[in-house]
Amino acid sequence: MKSKLRIATYNVNGIRSSLSKGLVDWMLEEDIDVLCVQEIKANIDQIPHFFFEEAGYKTYWYSAERKGYSGVAIISKQKPDKVEYGMGMELYDREGRFIRADFGDLSIVSVYHPSGSSGDERLAFKMEWLEAFTSYINELKKIRPNLIICGDFNICHQAIDIHDPIRNAKVSGFLPEERQWLTEFIDSGFRDSFRMLHPEPHQYTWWSYRANARPKNLGWRIDYIMHANHLDDTLIHSAIASDAVHSDHCPVICDYNV
Repeated sequence: MKSKLRIATYNVNGIRSSLSKGLVDWMLEEDIDVLCVQEIKANIDQIPHFFFEEAGYKTYWYSAERKGYSGVAIISKQKPDKVEYGMGMELYDREGRFIRADFGDLSIVSVYHPSGSSGDERLAFKMEWLEAFTSYINELKKIRPNLIICGDFNICHQAIDIHDPIRNAKVSGFLPEERQWLTEFIDSGFRDSFRMLHPEPHQYTWWSYRANARPKNLGWRIDYIMHANHLDDTLIHSAIASDAVHSDHCPVICDYNV
């Protein structure tokens, strides 16, 4: 018998900071079943797990080697059948960017794609990562076809997804080659769950701390829940929770009937 599964993705920009701002209370209020987290910026021994455990959640963390940097997690009411840490690629896994949890025949991924905004070297790294990620997912979906990929992609897909597409046309996160990769990734068999139900503009998930950007809604939509397109009929709700203010990002929430 199918039941509703509420999944959220959230770049928390520091798990300890977001906890101090009421992250667990928000999860309980929204009745989140699975939370995919990015940028935990903490080692395992620095994370106060008990806040989640007291609220009835199991937690699975994948930290970067570098302290205070990157890192992903999956936080779930239900214990997964299996958790996979990383993609088996040392160059990328040392940055703690990928974790997968399997629940029956459903697989949920939390991924943190690199930013290319700090210079040419990191942009090149990002583009290489995106190619490697595509290859990895193409192989994964052969054995785990019911995939839901959640995370900070660090890419706005279309002009509708960014507050100033003209001025940002040459800025990483909205470069033609990044946007083309995202188009090709979606075309390979995935669906942008939010856009599937919400075609309207001015819907963003990240705002700069500068220039009072968030109150003015001068944002970027770079956080996504992507599902394998054969799961289209299971999506019953999607939303951007812009009133959640534990981070410079906000969560994306989807309900699936699975």
